Amino acid sequence: MWGKILGFCFGFMFGKIFGAILGLYLGHMFDKSLKKDFDKAGGFSNLFKGDDVNERQALFFSSCFAVMGHIAKSNGRVSETHIKAATLFMDEMGLKGEERREAQQAFQSGKDSDFSLKDTVYDFKERFAKRYDLLQLFLEIQIQMAFSDGVLAAQEKQLLQEVSKQLGVSKAHFAFVLKRYQAEFNFRQQQQRFRQQQSQSSSYREGSGHHVPSSNDMNRSQALALLGLNKDASQRDIKLAYRKLMAQHHPDKLVSQGLPKHMMEVAVKKSQDIQAAYEYLKKAA
Repeated sequence: MWGKILGFCFGFMFGKIFGAILGLYLGHMFDKSLKKDFDKAGGFSNLFKGDDVNERQALFFSSCFAVMGHIAKSNGRVSETHIKAATLFMDEMGLKGEERREAQQAFQSGKDSDFSLKDTVYDFKERFAKRYDLLQLFLEIQIQMAFSDGVLAAQEKQLLQEVSKQLGVSKAHFAFVLKRYQAEFNFRQQQQRFRQQQSQSSSYREGSGHHVPSSNDMNRSQALALLGLNKDASQRDIKLAYRKLMAQHHPDKLVSQGLPKHMMEVAVKKSQDIQAAYEYLKKAA
């Protein structure tokens, strides 16, 4: 609608009736063809915010660890499993020195009794506006923390639902994201067992020690679940789900939108899992 209005006004200013008609047409084409991508980039609001990538990355970083700390303490105390998960997350990000201390401080702030989950998520949502992929990744990271011990407690699920609601995620989509992460968690557990089994082999010792997920390490039901699909999914459904998930987790795109570069590894691992599932289903077709 705004494209038509602005096109009409500017067209009339510079070309009277003919210009207004041309502007109206161009505005219509803008609304029809570009609105979706324009909204994903933040819409008109970001033209006037002076939005700085570094500031957005800092906010994502601090908010992410603070909410992680809050969810970790949802049962009254932070378990060793949650501490280990947070530490491993920091290790994967390569956080050291001051950056690691900042992450630890943010995590600790989320555990404090006066921490406001509502205010923190509200500020985060306001700053990232319509960057839907980043909002979803933020939710996925919180699910990862809650599910770090392999069990989703009732208190943890309640907090995740609250975060999801404040981010503007529907109940149906939250259920979809949660189910897909459970499949991702199971797949990674299988990968860990695979690495342990292969740890004594000469090929593994001579390699880098890092096992990239392989399409041979899963079955069809696991692969479909990881893509968020059921057993009746067609090849077209599989291809569409794969393309959508890869687009949502593209590391470079997420960093440009405000994902801290240290957290790129999160998106990379998710992309590897998605790729592995897709490769398996292509070969099994």
